Amino acid sequence: MTIDMNTITFDENGLIPAIVQDEQNGKVLMLAYMNKEALKKTLETKETWFFSRSRQELWHKGATSGNRQMVKELVLDCDQDAILVTVQPLGPACHTGKNTCFYNVAFSDGEATRHIVDELTEAIKHRKENPVEGSYTSYLFREGLDKILKKIGEESSEVIIGAKNEDKQELTSELADLTYHALVLMEAAGVSVADVKKELLKRRPNSEVAKDD
Repeated sequence: MTIDMNTITFDENGLIPAIVQDEQNGKVLMLAYMNKEALKKTLETKETWFFSRSRQELWHKGATSGNRQMVKELVLDCDQDAILVTVQPLGPACHTGKNTCFYNVAFSDGEATRHIVDELTEAIKHRKENPVEGSYTSYLFREGLDKILKKIGEESSEVIIGAKNEDKQELTSELADLTYHALVLMEAAGVSVADVKKELLKRRPNSEVAKDD
């Protein structure tokens, strides 16, 4: 990773805000500040370094706690006075122990969908580890792989029927059912959403795999 430091707009204190984002789910983890040295160290080590305004010193994220952040991408905004740092977090970003510093919800209309797959995945994992009587998810895990695979087959057939009926709402509902059961299968088989994303990454139009197809 290389950046021309001469094109970056640092403020009067020699700092630039750095927004840190989880590469897997897109959640904003924290907001911190970098000076030139912190930015250089971040680029050199591919781990996040910041400048503490309160302590007036550099700090390496996770040096003490072990909750380091492995940098995957670093992007400057249009005015080059703010940085978006996409990372693989090796632990919680917040000193409170929460995964993100942004957990105090001031407003929500309940319609945000961006994290629903991750939330559903966590709920499925919780049901597997903590079975509840009467829970359909717990029932699937209790019955085992054959039952889960049978449901995958049934839901796949219903997706085909919904598509053939040219009914968007029916198709949407059946696709949601198939997605849920696929997530249950993934949990049962030890396949993560991240694993699937990495496989899909190989199939992007500019990937070598895609070029060969």
